[in-house]
Amino acid sequence: MVDTDDVAPDGGAVVTSESVLEPPGGVRDDSPSALVAEELVLGYSEDRPVIDGESVSIPENRVTALVGPNGSGKSTLLQGLANQLAPESGVVRLDGREIQSLGTKELARKLGLLAQESDLPASLTVESLAMHGRYPHRGAFESPTDADEAAVERALSLAGVDHLRDRDLGSLSGGQKQLAWIAMALAQDTEVLLLDEPTTFLDLHHQLEVMEIVETLNVENEVTVVLVLHDIDQAARHAEHMLALDDGEIYARGPPSKVVSEGLLRDVFGVAATVEPGEHGPHVTPHRAVHGDRSDSVR
Repeated sequence: MVDTDDVAPDGGAVVTSESVLEPPGGVRDDSPSALVAEELVLGYSEDRPVIDGESVSIPENRVTALVGPNGSGKSTLLQGLANQLAPESGVVRLDGREIQSLGTKELARKLGLLAQESDLPASLTVESLAMHGRYPHRGAFESPTDADEAAVERALSLAGVDHLRDRDLGSLSGGQKQLAWIAMALAQDTEVLLLDEPTTFLDLHHQLEVMEIVETLNVENEVTVVLVLHDIDQAARHAEHMLALDDGEIYARGPPSKVVSEGLLRDVFGVAATVEPGEHGPHVTPHRAVHGDRSDSVR
């Protein structure tokens, strides 16, 4: 874990590997946290865990981006926070309660997860998919209520897919399909929403649409959003809080202006880059891949 509090003469952040950005599991501004993980150990086998004893505090009513290279543990951490992957040790709390003590429907009314993959039939219509998001709010054999119908209408409208409501998923483009899945997550109407790489493989137009939806949810509905992103510029532009992971460990955490630095790009992503302040957050200009010892100075 690193600190980005030191400031270089040019106003940029200086990253050092010896200091700590903030207390483990905490956010420096002491914002209230909706979702907290303490000494979390997550893995898929008896071998070395992917996440080994990390503590995380997600600021309430904010957008948090998880960033890091492929294999750094971003999706694994997200699954642990969503109770989709049982921890080997440690605990996750939602609103002060251990997440594993919550019933399936009770948890789904509070927290939604949009994973990278799904296996619902391609013949399902967009409207029917959105209605699937209402399952935590209904009994097993209950028909949709007026509240369910209203929630679906809001979700289709916010996701911008109301004109696609009668289309089968199999007939949609990749961007349209992703927005349809987001509509389902919105219809779930949760306090916390976790999104795993929601912009991956999307063209720029659909990426912007997804991030506009995230911003609207957060600003107008006060939803706490956590999303995995590969695009550092995108994360810095839209997130208020960032967690940078490197090989299963949290390298840095805090606001983008503190986290996104030339040291982060070099040490975590293996990229020599220039980071400059911009109107909408730090702007990254990559120059070249860094090979060998990434601790060497960027030239």
